[in-house]
Formats: sequence, structure tokens, C-alpha cells
Amino acid sequence: MLQAGIVGLPNVGKSTLFNALTRTRKAESANYPFCTIDPNVGVVQVPDARLEPLREIAKTDRVIPAAIEFVDIAGLVEGASKGEGLGNKFLANIREVDAVVHVVRCFEDEDIIHNMGSIDPLRDIEVINTELILADLASLESQKEKSAKKARGGDKEAAENIELIDRLLPHLNENKPAITLDLSDDEHLTLKRLCLLSAKPVLYACNVAEGDLADPEQNPFVQKVETYARENHGAGICIVSAAVEAELIDFDTTEAAEYLESLGVSDSGGSLLIRAAYDLLGLASYFTAGEQEVRAWTFRKGMKAPQCAGVIHTDFEKGFIKADVVSYEDLIAAGSTAGARESGKYRLEGKEYEFKDGDVALFRFNN
Repeated sequence: MLQAGIVGLPNVGKSTLFNALTRTRKAESANYPFCTIDPNVGVVQVPDARLEPLREIAKTDRVIPAAIEFVDIAGLVEGASKGEGLGNKFLANIREVDAVVHVVRCFEDEDIIHNMGSIDPLRDIEVINTELILADLASLESQKEKSAKKARGGDKEAAENIELIDRLLPHLNENKPAITLDLSDDEHLTLKRLCLLSAKPVLYACNVAEGDLADPEQNPFVQKVETYARENHGAGICIVSAAVEAELIDFDTTEAAEYLESLGVSDSGGSLLIRAAYDLLGLASYFTAGEQEVRAWTFRKGMKAPQCAGVIHTDFEKGFIKADVVSYEDLIAAGSTAGARESGKYRLEGKEYEFKDGDVALFRFNN
């Protein structure tokens, strides 16, 4: 299962948010730096409004949503790349995840300590980015030395590594993360081998006060983060209030809806964040819907029909023949599986069909 790591400076709300997303209290949350040391891992269900209409069509009571893992990584501090604040350990934790959710504090509260003394989200972002870049520079210098020896022996992969490293070093030295360097398809494959921290896709989570949820654009901190993410990183942002999400843990569905409505929003920031992280990881969902259950199956965008069948069971991929596929929208419009078939909305797709998010499928395969 792919993982999204929650990172940020100490006391920005990471552990509170992690506990809310995972609906647990696994991560210690306290008003002092480094209350988290070892990373906490939690499986999170991906909210999907399409499941309930599919359940009604399938006439089943069993619904299984998609899921991803979130990792709560302790707060980084300035100097982490040189070991400050147990930095080497935390950087190693980031190296293990597939994408980064960077929590940025965008609220004032005198009772909650900020380890740098003031609220300045752009400074906070730059501190984290700089530490990741410094760690990458050290890693690349070491990798270049090792690759040079192999390249002299005729190793093609090592030569490719050196060529890309020589492009990356000046880019990183300008304090630009690796993910912002324009690369060819082949270079993207080489970049993966280099395992760089600043090459991971990033989503900025603006942690705001509950009063800002209804109209976050009025928050000047949010405006700054949004502009920075767009202009410097090509990244997206998500608005969330960790304090509100913590309250929602103890509410049932009706109570949660009423509480959110009182704040002027229709959906929780946590739900939006989970879906955004799912997309950031390059994931999408297709569905199976029958009397036994309705289920969302996770696949990587770009996967073809046999690979998607293999998500259910490897035998499905090995013996794949065809897939009966209808889009979610066409099935809902038809009102039933029979109606969708009668209107010709079901398609019989072969091995080269690239699955789309929201496809509803039934696989044909040889045992």
C-alpha cells in the first residue's frame, strides 16, 4: 500500500491531524517540539460519494472503500540535514514514503508554541524544503562518486545517473527541489533510482482556525501558501483545521454534518485532504458492484485491464480474457445494471484498455 508522509515543523498540528484522519489517538499530541519521535502509521479509508448510489443499485449492505496509509513523521527543524533535532532519523522516515503532505500553520494562537517564535508559513516551508534539498545534495555527491567508478567500467545505468546528477546539482544549489526540474521520460526513471527527498510529490495542507474554514481565501497566510505552491513548486494546497478534525473523531455522521454546517462548510477538510493525497499518489478507483458487496479497488493511473484485474487476485490477471466495463456516470443514469446493458452503455474491453477512475467492472478470466 502506498504511503503519504505528514511532515512539517514542530507544533504545526501534524499529530492532531494524523489522529483525526486515522480516527485514532495513536500519535501523541502536545504543546512542545518532538512529542512524536517514532513515526506512526495508520490506514485511512478514502471518502467516496459514489459508493452509496452504487450500493443502492446493487441492493447490498456491504460497502468497502479504498484505503491508503498515512505516516505521521516527527517535526523537522533547521539543521536537520546535519543531525539537528534527531534530523537524520526523521529524514530517513521521509525517504520511505511515496508522497509528502506538508502541514503549514496558518493560524495565530498565543497558547500554542511555535518553535521559531512567530507565524510565517513561507519561512516554515523554506526551512523544510532547504533541509530536504541539503540532504539530497549530500546524497547526490556520494552517489556520483560511487557511480563514477561503475561508469568507468562501462556500466550504462551508472553513466545515466552521473548525467542526471550533473543536471540536478546546480538546480538544487539554487534551492529548487528536484521535482521542479524539467525531465524527459527516461530521466524520470533515472530520478527514481536516486531516491531523492525533494523529488517526492507534495501537497501543502494549510492548517487554519475553525473560523477560517468557510472562507479561507480571507486568510493572508493561506493566500501566501497558495501563491508559493503554484509559482515555486507546481503543487496543490488543501485547507484543513486540525482542531475541527479532532472534534469530528467523536461525532457520528449526523452530528458531524450538523457541526460542519454550523461552520459554513459541507465537507470536512480531512476528507478533502485524503482524496487529494490519494490523487497525489497517482491513484484512482474502479468499482465492483454485486449482491455480496460494493467495493472500491485502488489502481495506479495508467494501468491496463489485466493489471487492474490483478488488483483483485493475481489469477485474474494471469487468466484475463475480457472486462465488462461501464462508467459510474452511465450506470447511475441508467438506474440499474440491466438498464445500462439495455442502453448499450456496457463495453467489452480487452487487454489494452486503460482503466478510468469510476469504471464499474466485471472481469472474465480463465482459471
